[in-house]
Amino acid sequence: MIEQLAAMPTYEAYKDSGVEWLGEIPAQWEIKRLKNLATINPSFTYINNDEVACFLPMEMVETNGEVIFDIQKPIKLLKSGFTSFQKNDVIVAKITPCFENGKGACLDKMPTVYGFGSTEFHVLRVKQYVSPKYIYYLTKTHLFMNLGECLMTGSAGQKRVPSYFLAEFYLASPSFVEQTAIAAFLDRKTVQIEQAMAIKEQQIALLKERKQILIQNAVTRSLDPNVPMRDSGVEWIGEIPAHWNLKRLKYILNERNERSKTGEEPLFMVSQTHGLVVRSEFHEKAEVAQSNVDNKIVYKNDLVFNKLKAHLGVFFKSNIDFKGLVSPDYAVYQSKGLIDDLKYLEHLFRHPAYIGQFIIRATGIVEGLIRLYTGDLFQISIPVPPKHEQKAILDHIESQSAKIDQAIAIQQQQIDKLKEYKATLINSAVTGKIRVPEVAA
Repeated sequence: MIEQLAAMPTYEAYKDSGVEWLGEIPAQWEIKRLKNLATINPSFTYINNDEVACFLPMEMVETNGEVIFDIQKPIKLLKSGFTSFQKNDVIVAKITPCFENGKGACLDKMPTVYGFGSTEFHVLRVKQYVSPKYIYYLTKTHLFMNLGECLMTGSAGQKRVPSYFLAEFYLASPSFVEQTAIAAFLDRKTVQIEQAMAIKEQQIALLKERKQILIQNAVTRSLDPNVPMRDSGVEWIGEIPAHWNLKRLKYILNERNERSKTGEEPLFMVSQTHGLVVRSEFHEKAEVAQSNVDNKIVYKNDLVFNKLKAHLGVFFKSNIDFKGLVSPDYAVYQSKGLIDDLKYLEHLFRHPAYIGQFIIRATGIVEGLIRLYTGDLFQISIPVPPKHEQKAILDHIESQSAKIDQAIAIQQQQIDKLKEYKATLINSAVTGKIRVPEVAA
């Protein structure tokens, strides 16, 4: 893809822009400040309060420039306390991390003349003979994004791009005809790139679904598709292989309630992506001033459960070679012997049927504070295959999952390359490093 970009034509002559970060620009282009091409954060003066306007909270604006225009309200309900804009304006998120993520849009498709939205938007209203789409693509360039990030002001988590950055930003400006041609080219190419990325994201979703089905079938229905089945006697479990047993978890697990007397053991944390890990290896500021005395001790092969996240299936077996600590709010379990490797339960407990049982049996009245206690967990029944079959199932899951994960990684790498190509293409076209086909030589 980058090779395709390198093969694109360039302009016949270039000149020194006089701006260090711009370098050379096409000879016929001019250096201008953004405030020469657009009014920054114009005021709202319209007085027909009964006319409806689009309302855009930050979440209605995507990082790829797509906008959801579903909310419309009378202007009289919006004109105070929100940022105002008009059709064909360009909006740019000012606050971190929305700015760095590229949240912004050209409002050329807004169905109303006027709009209001988050106060965390800057608004650019182009002047005569300036293409709003060209200005939008300018805000997507490496130069604009990187410099804006460097000039953010405010405290951590509340940093914002100041309006003077937009006003004083230097850009290479072609003629209006050329701006329009560049914007049209980028519209067409970015749609093609977005479509290619969407296809690959769908492929990733299908691969993840395939992996989940593979795991669910293996831990509930055996590896043999022809194995005789029998009714489990539990409606929500349904049929299980005829030679498997059905046991309540109280016969499978013991709760470990060993506590640290010194708090000196390494602190563990649960990661949805990586499982149970040493906290200091994932967080620079892992060491906190509070004491870890009385935290629960976890040994290798124990199963750790976040009681508050039963609905997410947050059970992880410890593969760490040494003992460590988890919060007293977690539950820690060890096998009674019927299940050799508790990785088996880690997989089983992500089955939708078990997630449903965790939700039903959890207690509490405040969302986010609903817990699944051990006594309730232990009443749940599970199918138990023979030990040799448990190992075969886990080996199968590991080998097949590795293949699927590799396929997912390849698709993700291709998505990353497409994102890089899109960003480089926009940057090259808007700064004149390439001449788009729509522009005559």
